[in-house]
Amino acid sequence: MRADPPAFPEDPAASQERTSFQTSKPWSPDGNLRADVAMVYGLGPTMPDRVKSWRDRGYRVHLMTGVSWGEYQDYLYGRFDGVNHVDNAQTDRRGRVISHGGDVYYMCPAENFGKFLCVGVQRALDAGVEAVHLEEPEFWARAGYSEGFKREWQSYYHEPWQPPHESVDGQWRASKLKYFLYRRALQQVFDHVQAFNQRTGKKVRCYVPTHSLINYAHWCIVSPESSLAKLAGCDGYIAQVWTGTSRTPNHFRGVRKERTFETAFLEYGAMQNLVRATGRSVWYLNDPIEDNPGHDWTDYRTNWESTLVASLLQPDVWQYEVAPWPERIFGGKYPRTAKPEDRKSIPPEYATELQVVMQALADMRQPKVQWDSGTRGIGVLISDSMMFQREQPTPSDPNMAQFYGLTLPLVKRGIPVTPVQLENVMLPGFLEGQRVLVLSYQGQKPLSADVHPPLAAWVRRGGVLVVVDDDSDPYNRVREWWNHEGGDRTIPRQHLFTELGLKDEAFATGDLPTQRVGKGAVMWVRETPVRFALSREADARLTDIYRAAAKRAGLTWTETAHLAIRRGPYVIGGGLDESIPGAPKVLKGRFVNLFDPELRVQRNVALNPGARVFLLDLDAVSSKQPRLLASAAKALPRPVAGNVRSWTVEGVGNTPAVFLFSAARAPKSVRLDHVGLDTVHFDPAEGLLHVRFPNESRPRILELEF
Repeated sequence: MRADPPAFPEDPAASQERTSFQTSKPWSPDGNLRADVAMVYGLGPTMPDRVKSWRDRGYRVHLMTGVSWGEYQDYLYGRFDGVNHVDNAQTDRRGRVISHGGDVYYMCPAENFGKFLCVGVQRALDAGVEAVHLEEPEFWARAGYSEGFKREWQSYYHEPWQPPHESVDGQWRASKLKYFLYRRALQQVFDHVQAFNQRTGKKVRCYVPTHSLINYAHWCIVSPESSLAKLAGCDGYIAQVWTGTSRTPNHFRGVRKERTFETAFLEYGAMQNLVRATGRSVWYLNDPIEDNPGHDWTDYRTNWESTLVASLLQPDVWQYEVAPWPERIFGGKYPRTAKPEDRKSIPPEYATELQVVMQALADMRQPKVQWDSGTRGIGVLISDSMMFQREQPTPSDPNMAQFYGLTLPLVKRGIPVTPVQLENVMLPGFLEGQRVLVLSYQGQKPLSADVHPPLAAWVRRGGVLVVVDDDSDPYNRVREWWNHEGGDRTIPRQHLFTELGLKDEAFATGDLPTQRVGKGAVMWVRETPVRFALSREADARLTDIYRAAAKRAGLTWTETAHLAIRRGPYVIGGGLDESIPGAPKVLKGRFVNLFDPELRVQRNVALNPGARVFLLDLDAVSSKQPRLLASAAKALPRPVAGNVRSWTVEGVGNTPAVFLFSAARAPKSVRLDHVGLDTVHFDPAEGLLHVRFPNESRPRILELEF
């Protein structure tokens, strides 16, 4: 029997935890992505052994487990505390339990469920994990009918439970309770980990991997989202944005279709705004396939490139979960809907491309950033309550047009609009950089009166607030702070206008009713934002309003048919369809597109509609000494020995590796574990050396002798 390979040498930079992946399997050649962190998934009995298997291969190890669902039958059936808890499974109005598969139920988290999670997490702490990730606190909007939920309602509201579907007030209160329950459960586990740290002197961190607010609202799920950053012991999030979330169709100019790139850009932006100015951090997930096994490799690859580029257009984030479930990527066959003989393993060129990109993602902490895009400084305010209005009796627009109607007209014109988290506007410096903000309370409401004074102060300092709202949303009338728990008829927009010192009648009728407030201004467009997603004419009209708002804020209005950014030596860009007319942007220089598994030199790169590029600018990384520029495997430099430069290398087993070096002259020899390689090509005109060989999941020595 072949012995397990030795551990990869310790990488000093891995302490920054730049890249990670999640897996429910022990170490294997198919899962050997050589990221800094392996996140071992699940609390089952094999968890300690799986933790050890990855640590023995040289990985830092975290734990990830589901917080709303998992193999938690011991809790369900009373083996944990002697009490059957099936009545805490999420249940819809017809009495159907909501399942993730079989008796893996979505839970209504009672306090004893939080205690159950703490027991499982303790086993991981004892196994030596360095961080805990509590994944996907999700309460379905259609749930809220279990006996467990009814008990929680009585305890929280001190009033009898209401069927959520029978009134907007009932639906709103059910959503607020769901929001609270998962925040409580997570705080229980965070407190447990912090107590462990105090006892042991360790510094185990806690993160919450979660979908974006935009996606949860679109998929009709309630989750604590921004409120988690305020919990003691929460270190941040993983933004679970990927093809599966971002390909959800939406409307633009009346056309409903998938817009993966643009949707992903907005989703990643929303997640970054959960932590900006909070002191917390966020990782960005990328998934080279997705949960749906019915697509082919071309579909997976195209959509992955779109989400990857969208994530790189958020330059404040430099930590990435490069893949979930690597074994299903490098060991799976797709599409699963095809006959077995027609299912295909990952194409070798895609396997190479993935590993090149995964290694490059470890180098994205680049302080020098330069945008190539339309006007910057425009944001659209979003609230967690966007998730509260998604079910009967009067759900908000099923395609989220109240959000996309305000944002896609900007994104499609190359304007990198920021989804701005309403709950965070009280944080010092949070609104810095925003010159125009767009707000609608159609489909969402402010969860606290505290958000209005800082918004008003921002306007008085010179900001321009565009309010798009016709006051028709029935949720304006739920019992809440703005109407003194139903004691009067005030709606949240009116409360904001009072804070701004504005009266409704002061706004003249016409296309652009505007009132000056201090050094800034408020524009009130008395229409539902849904309308602006449904026709070309409405899109153009809203753009005129935005153009006027930008002018009033002192911004120069610029439109482009692309979004692009430079991060250090990397240039990332996407060409936009459904955009402005004209010739596409052409990038000129000496580039290697890291999406090209051959790593060929390109001197002209056009950002045509649909183009996605992740470029390394060769002129920005030139060196007289041999330098590794890109690799489809982990490559750790070794000490220089005379004329020999060497690296320890390791990748996913049985995949093609390519290494790109800059070099002033051809090497005398290239050796892999002391055996000469002939799959080497030196281009003297470019000063580039390509080296190719099959990857193995064990450390080997690659040597260049000059």
